[in-house]
Amino acid sequence: MSASKKYKSEIATEILHQQDTENINNCFRKATDLFGPSTSAAAAAAAASSSSSVGRIALGHNTNNMQRSGSNTNINSSNNGATIGTNGERRANFSMLDTTTHLNDHRSSTTTSAYFNKLGVNNTSKPGDVKKIVIKNFKVKPTLPENYSEKTCQKLEEAVVAIQLSRPIKYSLEELYQAVENMCSHKMDAQLYTKLKDLTEAHVKRNVETFTGGSMDKLVFLKKINDWWLSYCQQMIMMRSIFLYLDRTYVLQNPTVQSIWDMGLDLFRTHIALNSLVQKRTVEGLLMLIEKERNGDAVDRGLLKSLIRMLCDLQIYISAFEEKFLIATRQLYQAEGQRKMQELDVPEYLQHVDKRLAEENERLLHYLDSGTKHPLIYTVEKELLAEHLTQILQKGLDTLMEEHRLNDLTLLYSLLSRVKNGTAELCGNFNGYIKKKGRTIVIDPEKDKNMVQDLLDFKDKMDVIVRTCFERNEKFTNSLREAFEFFINQRANKPAELIAKYVDMKLRAGNKEATEEELEQMLDKIMVLFRFIHGKDVFEAFYKKDLSKRLLLGKSASVDAEKSMLSKLKQECGGGFTSKLEGMFKDMELSRDINIAFKQYVANMEGEFTSIDLTVNILTMGYWPTYPLTEVNMPPQLVNPQQVFNKFYLAKHSGRKLQWQPTLGHCVLKARFDAGHKELMVSLFQGLVLLLFNDRDTLSFEEILAATNIESGELRRILQSLACGRARVITKEPKGREVEDKDQFHYNNEFTNKLFRIKINQIQMKETTEEQKATEERVFQDRQYQIDAAIVRIMKMRKTLSHNLLITELFNQLTFPVKPADLKKRIESLIDRDYMERDKDNQNQYNYVA
Repeated sequence: MSASKKYKSEIATEILHQQDTENINNCFRKATDLFGPSTSAAAAAAAASSSSSVGRIALGHNTNNMQRSGSNTNINSSNNGATIGTNGERRANFSMLDTTTHLNDHRSSTTTSAYFNKLGVNNTSKPGDVKKIVIKNFKVKPTLPENYSEKTCQKLEEAVVAIQLSRPIKYSLEELYQAVENMCSHKMDAQLYTKLKDLTEAHVKRNVETFTGGSMDKLVFLKKINDWWLSYCQQMIMMRSIFLYLDRTYVLQNPTVQSIWDMGLDLFRTHIALNSLVQKRTVEGLLMLIEKERNGDAVDRGLLKSLIRMLCDLQIYISAFEEKFLIATRQLYQAEGQRKMQELDVPEYLQHVDKRLAEENERLLHYLDSGTKHPLIYTVEKELLAEHLTQILQKGLDTLMEEHRLNDLTLLYSLLSRVKNGTAELCGNFNGYIKKKGRTIVIDPEKDKNMVQDLLDFKDKMDVIVRTCFERNEKFTNSLREAFEFFINQRANKPAELIAKYVDMKLRAGNKEATEEELEQMLDKIMVLFRFIHGKDVFEAFYKKDLSKRLLLGKSASVDAEKSMLSKLKQECGGGFTSKLEGMFKDMELSRDINIAFKQYVANMEGEFTSIDLTVNILTMGYWPTYPLTEVNMPPQLVNPQQVFNKFYLAKHSGRKLQWQPTLGHCVLKARFDAGHKELMVSLFQGLVLLLFNDRDTLSFEEILAATNIESGELRRILQSLACGRARVITKEPKGREVEDKDQFHYNNEFTNKLFRIKINQIQMKETTEEQKATEERVFQDRQYQIDAAIVRIMKMRKTLSHNLLITELFNQLTFPVKPADLKKRIESLIDRDYMERDKDNQNQYNYVA
């Protein structure tokens, strides 16, 4: 009888409800032994149930024949368990259950009921009731044969040594596993564990000298220790499979005892990996291979991965390898960064840094431990980027911005975002570049002609960089806005004036360069620049002057575009800023209605007045720019219609007064030349000059001046436009661009032009120096009034205030740039006019005079 038959556990088998009650003995279960040729006997349970009862039977294991009392069925169990055939084939423990006596094929239901009654199951019990029959094990515990432990230990030792020496094992693995299970079941597990550990430790110690003795090539050493490590791991896996029962019982029950795998790793770590010479050779070899790979050589990444995994498994990766690896990395990239910064331009250097970062991430992916990622990448970024941050920006940013190298700027932003303060430094240098570049556009008077267009192009360029390269970072957007506001106000008033003139140029009828959509986009861009300027009152003054000319001379490109611009200004600055501009449009609409009524009035008049078609614009004085009162000599054919209109208008609007302003008047003259009749579109002053040539063909400058009474400078401009422009309807002697007092002017009867109607009144659209100065003076005067009003308003509220606090309050309230010296002059002026006074006890304090 085998020893395994002496101790077996109970097996409880549940008998399910069966429809067929014929074959009770055909239900059985098999039990097999995984390891060893000897196995224990297993029990087979059979049961049957009627349509109204369910039973459960628990069977104990016995080595002898077992007979149930009250039953006519015997169940024989084998004494030898599973057997091995002559051909080595393993047969099942229970290939067939033999019965000595068979039940009748056609057994009655009473026989089945009696059978279950014999087993203690009441056939009247309700479905679902369960009763158990328990057969207990032997009271005497089976014992092992003599010398079993010594023989088994010897057998296991031989197997372990064979595994370590890579030799065939004489015993089957099942037999060895069963032997370990038997030893553990009889409280010899501690002895067995100690024996296994001693054998493993002796094996490791025998091989230490293999790695410490003599000198060998680093690569050869790495391959040797890697091969031994892989072999050792295979050995430990094999031994653990044999001692698995020990690992799952003894080790789990003793928390202080290491598992077989951990014990093997600990022995390898203690005697080999932590050996100073072995560790030094291993780490130096690994660093050598990584350095070769960084220099562009091909290396065995599989070998690197295996050895680094070894260090990780042994839990010495950080202490033995990572620290030295990071030091080597820092030294390498420190020297490389200094060298490459001298050799390469910034774009090439950035490409090199990006390549290095990609390589290190690839190493992390292929063989380095993932925990090394943060310190490794930080080291590379610090040595290649952070240490050279200022040099990179000073050396290359301006060039990249000037050449609009978007890809390189994108890479620069991406890399500098990795390092501390990198984005802030980039933003600061970006701001500095914009201020420096923008200032060169604004300050130079020679660039005034193209200033606004250059500013728009520069703004578009910077917007593309912020949007494309800097990922719309809010810091860069705000920095761009702040830089533009800074440099555009470095030159007081001029940018505002030029922006207003640029809008005028785009909104004129002669501008055929853009569609309505493009014009709208241009106005939006202009409004961006407008937001940056501080002297918005200067813009308003020049814009109002130019708008008046466009409206009165009919030169506006589009009423919709004009009103769109007005709407944008109102949205930006409020209704007070645009109220006068809106009033100008209202005057033009009212004037159209008045002219329609005037034409009806003239049509009903008796006489020959209808030979002249007169159109008059009625302007409200407060809305429009202030025009100088000019008295000129008007011919009778123009004076009479004016008188008729005066009579018509004053009859409808009593109490009003009309003041004629001929400055922006224009007319159409019919002219007769040898080449045929033409119509000349000229200003009113040009028309007065040309009408003089109806009586005489030649006139001197002095004669024209006396006849028209036009201001001398304005008359010279008019004569230049008529005699020196493209359409020369009169000629000048002597020839030349400038008009002198002694010059003679002749009617040009030989004038030719392919057009029937010829425009010569462009002179009115051109701004004279006097007009510009007058506009600037008007702005200056308005500012004086605003400063005075602000001072009085503040003092009236505060009653008493020191000089410094008053200046501070004024800076907060005034919307245009002003110097402290100018404010001081206005304070003195108000003191002289008794609006305020100095305090008698404190000269630095002012008191309001009620």
